[in-house]
Amino acid sequence: MIDRAIVLTLPMMLATPSAAAPAAHRWPGDIVGRAESLAALQSLEIDLLTRDSATLALDDWCARHRMAAPGTRIVADRDTAAVKAPTADQRRRLGVTDQEPIRYRRVRLRCGTHVLSEADNWYVPSRLTAAMNAALDTSNTAFGRVVQPLGFRRQTLSARLLWSPLPDGWDSGAPIPAGPPMLQIPDHVIENRALLVTAAGTPFSEVVETYTGAVLDFPPPSAHD
Repeated sequence: MIDRAIVLTLPMMLATPSAAAPAAHRWPGDIVGRAESLAALQSLEIDLLTRDSATLALDDWCARHRMAAPGTRIVADRDTAAVKAPTADQRRRLGVTDQEPIRYRRVRLRCGTHVLSEADNWYVPSRLTAAMNAALDTSNTAFGRVVQPLGFRRQTLSARLLWSPLPDGWDSGAPIPAGPPMLQIPDHVIENRALLVTAAGTPFSEVVETYTGAVLDFPPPSAHD
């Protein structure tokens, strides 16, 4: 588990924004809007890094910000054509031989109409139940929900903010970028990598989660003033 204080010092990089921000991304480009959007991203990252299930963290994020109808849960839209073989390092982290089958699942995690995350998942089917494997092969249920009975724990491998609305040194006088009246939020804002292990400590999955600008598809706090 990662200490909450560490999250606030994660490296942040200014990313090239999308050509045009979707209508849902209506965050002001002034200092207040920039500070609020950065605080929102850091708040989400804290949730993601201090909980074992990213799926459940996104369930709560979706509900807290009223991004869909009450009771909406995260759905995993599968890309059934995607193929990505595990690397030797991934096999080593998962503790399997070159002959052990590893399955790959790519999904887009969606809250209503908002795609919040794109996730790549390599998992060891022999370490899951037959019912879990069937659900992963045939349903749009998120991985974290399917394997929840394992009582799994998450071990973070890396975590970074891909975009910051504020430049390095903004709090010590660095100029705030001039730009359009509304922030142009890029397609991807956070990337996390993690290993999932059973309650007994056996690794069974490695995930790469890339969170989209749609995590900010809600009115900024100042809009409620």
